[in-house]
Amino acid sequence: MSKSISARERIMDISLNLARVGNWTADSYDDKKNLIARLISQTDGYIKEVSQKNLNKDLTDVFEKFKKEFNNLKSEKVKDSNKHWWAERALTWANILQHRAKPA
Repeated sequence: MSKSISARERIMDISLNLARVGNWTADSYDDKKNLIARLISQTDGYIKEVSQKNLNKDLTDVFEKFKKEFNNLKSEKVKDSNKHWWAERALTWANILQHRAKPA
């Protein structure tokens, strides 16, 4: 029997992935590039899944903003000169989504 995952649970999964990716990017990007890419891909799937669910209006607005920023992060090549800024943005969205998912 398969249990359906709620939007809240998936948003928490996205938040956790963003936190991991942000920390790894800031601290050990070269060592964890492949793992970061895998979690970004997994997060893409989670985003598609959540996008198909009914969210309350406030969460929908935040989630749409997040999707745009996530696409920006994915397309931005991580370099020594920007890796801390990149990581900070990922960690910020992890925090925002974690707090917004609570009432979802």
